[in-house]
Amino acid sequence: MKKNCAAASLSLLLYLCPLNAQLDSTSDSLFNQRLEEVILSSNRLETPLTQNSKTINIITADQIQKSGVTHLVDLLQQVGGVDIQRRGTGPTQADLKIRGGTFDQTLLLIDGIKLDDAQTGHHTLNFLPPPQMVARIEIIKGPAARAYGQNAFTGAINIVTKTEAPKTLSIDLQHGSYDQTNGSLYIGDTTEKTSVIGFVSKNTSDGYRYNSDYNHNQYFVKSSFNRHKTPLHMITSFSDRKFGANGFYASPSAVDQYEETQGSLVSLSQRHQLGSWVFKPKLYWRRGQDMYEYIRNKPEIYRNLHITHKVGGALDVSVPSKLGRTGVGVDISKVSIRSNNLGNRKRTMMNLFLEHRFYFFNNTLDITPGIAVNYFSDFGTHSFPGVDLGWQLNPNLRVYANTGATFRIPTFTDLFYSDPSTLGNANLKPEEANTQEVGIRFTKSKVTASVAYFSRKSKNLIDFVKDSDDSSIPFMAQNIQEVTTNGIDLELMHRLQFNSQLHQFKINYSYLNNSLEKSNYSFSRYSINNDLKHHITGTYNLTLSRVFDTFVALKYVERNSGIVYRVMDISVQLTLRQFQISFYFNNIFNTQFWESNLVPMPKGNGLIGVRYSL
Repeated sequence: MKKNCAAASLSLLLYLCPLNAQLDSTSDSLFNQRLEEVILSSNRLETPLTQNSKTINIITADQIQKSGVTHLVDLLQQVGGVDIQRRGTGPTQADLKIRGGTFDQTLLLIDGIKLDDAQTGHHTLNFLPPPQMVARIEIIKGPAARAYGQNAFTGAINIVTKTEAPKTLSIDLQHGSYDQTNGSLYIGDTTEKTSVIGFVSKNTSDGYRYNSDYNHNQYFVKSSFNRHKTPLHMITSFSDRKFGANGFYASPSAVDQYEETQGSLVSLSQRHQLGSWVFKPKLYWRRGQDMYEYIRNKPEIYRNLHITHKVGGALDVSVPSKLGRTGVGVDISKVSIRSNNLGNRKRTMMNLFLEHRFYFFNNTLDITPGIAVNYFSDFGTHSFPGVDLGWQLNPNLRVYANTGATFRIPTFTDLFYSDPSTLGNANLKPEEANTQEVGIRFTKSKVTASVAYFSRKSKNLIDFVKDSDDSSIPFMAQNIQEVTTNGIDLELMHRLQFNSQLHQFKINYSYLNNSLEKSNYSFSRYSINNDLKHHITGTYNLTLSRVFDTFVALKYVERNSGIVYRVMDISVQLTLRQFQISFYFNNIFNTQFWESNLVPMPKGNGLIGVRYSL
């Protein structure tokens, strides 16, 4: 897409739009909405956001829609302390990290279903639903093993999908730089007893450099039955991706790599209330497939094929009493993998959870101790105790603190992988950490602000490391020495009306300081060299009229490796009756940067789209 065409289109839209148009009733309603109404559904003890004693960011469906993003990967990059390290355009392949953790230390959930992968966390984001299907996103920063078990080492992200939609049919088409072509179909229908929401999409591109083309297909269906009594929710989703993986995993000289991945999910979940008792049963099956060729279309030179299955069930129960509220839970799952590199292996996991929330001084002070006990068939039994403390100073101001232990067992890739540049280690120990956090949160309808300080002391962290930059020496999985991480998270959001226009500003700042003790390794593939140090994200949404929305996102990144970059994205949406025209511009200043330490990201690029809705 040529820059002069994009600039001319944007100028024309600004000229045609009535800047002083009145906001509609929907905007007024959103302006007055209070965040206290958001109940964290991923918790066993269902509590409003403002009464929670952890650092949590919420992204609402309205914020998702106004951002103009095509993929949730782009949206998550707008949250301070959430490090999305992409390898190319779109959601082709990206690693999810929170507060300096690795991609294996952050847990992704959809409607409370845990999507951890025993092979590797590289493909976790393959399971992200489309933005149109999302009711909100809950981003929990800090140790969450007490709530979810292993893999929630540094944080967790729970995607809450919509349970119903009015009768609708929406068709989207987008085209842009690098011959990016996106097409999707979104349908919804709700009756008294049932609701169905479905999404189908196909995204293709020739790529922005040699061997970076891709072809993505996604199917996502959410069905709800028995709506008039106790709804039963069913998710069926499938993601299929084929892409050139130029330099994704090996040295930058490995330009002909190729990969195909698949992600499938089937789940059943329900929330059932008997008096004051709340029961939340879940059943799920998760399948992942990863096929990798070192030389594209030449599998005889080097080829990996991994197929993983995870089958499980969970039950969470909460009940009130004179002493507060108690939550208990059990989660049992079985993981299997068939791989030409990792072998055929199995792992059984059983998790037990218990926590209780005590209230004191007319409910202004609450203390929530809890513990998770996990059993792994190949690593034995481990426990994660912790406690949260909250003090509600007034209806708008809350001080909180928490401390907890966390744990991650090695993936099958950590243990058994082998190729010319990478070696696993069957003698690895589990990762462990203890984290403490203190914070303060201020919440009103127009302004929310929070700041938190945390300290995490980790040991036996697993990384692929080596002592030399000699490409003939492979990276090997090791338990590197103790790492102490201190950091600050800050968020400020302000909404205001000026000249009948709605403005919304959001600023996030994250600071991380890692101290690696007694390390003998000079080169790391993931943890040591490429962590965030300073991370600033800012977004600005301006609703100019009922038909015109603009959104600006700015990201500043400084990494421990010395890499510094600034990236700005802009989206514009114009709604005309049943049509919506959208413009999305990425990296408008043509910044040259790397999110992964091997893959240069594309310079300025954009998409023009049209949506027709019935």
